[in-house]
Amino acid sequence: MRLRIVETPQLHIAVEEHGPADARPIILLHGFPYAARCYDAVVPRLAGHRVLVPHLRGYGQTRLKPGVPRSGAQAALGADLLALMDALGIPSAILAGYDWGGRAACVVAALQPERCAGLVTGTGYNIQDIARAHEPQPPEREMRHWYQYYFHSERGARGLAANRTELCRLLWQLWSPDWRFTEEDYAASAAHFDNPDFVEVVLHSYRHRFGLVAGDRAHEDVETRLAQQPPITVPAIDLHGLTDGVNPPGPNASPRFTGRFERRLLPGVGHNPPQEAPGEFARALLDLA
Repeated sequence: MRLRIVETPQLHIAVEEHGPADARPIILLHGFPYAARCYDAVVPRLAGHRVLVPHLRGYGQTRLKPGVPRSGAQAALGADLLALMDALGIPSAILAGYDWGGRAACVVAALQPERCAGLVTGTGYNIQDIARAHEPQPPEREMRHWYQYYFHSERGARGLAANRTELCRLLWQLWSPDWRFTEEDYAASAAHFDNPDFVEVVLHSYRHRFGLVAGDRAHEDVETRLAQQPPITVPAIDLHGLTDGVNPPGPNASPRFTGRFERRLLPGVGHNPPQEAPGEFARALLDLA
């Protein structure tokens, strides 16, 4: 593994690189509250490919530049991914992710399909419909989102800052009830939450998606296009854990996948498919490749 820092207009992005530099690229994107470590067992299964695992904004060794808003909005995550590809001279790549990372991959796949050679997405169509964010969901689903409402408050902001390690461990347990991760597994990812921008970016993400705060003005055009809920036309595989404790699968896949598409439901897997089922995750990538 080679760790490099890539400069983009808004960030210094830490990227873990594997494989030959001239091979077909695969970019793996982690979610919240996880880290690049979730792909440690996936990468060896992708031998022969150029595999890039960036630390998302607010995580690990990635740093936002001074004066850049600490935005966690979906447009910012998608813009970061495109800026990284531009900086590395990558015209197109297979994109994969879940949670925040899946959102970034879906944004690029939907808005610039020529940059996405194929998509593996955890829990399907991850682009937020912010205009409908205040429509109530069934109570059982609302209960699963308690942490989002917690982050809307000053109490939640202080709680995340003071108890990020304990809070994020709890989310791991609730969201993947059948996953018996070790303390070493968790500690390796939790070290990435010590980023100085982590709290601000997380709070902004969960406030912006409910329309409670404005996004970064630099990404307004992207957010406007995402409000149209654009279709995803590239070849795509949806991996959805059957025991996902925050976003359990519904009976049908999203109709917004309009290209070649397959949905794979994973028994005994929760919200973190690459770390809970690395073989299935790698298989999906190789099937696209």
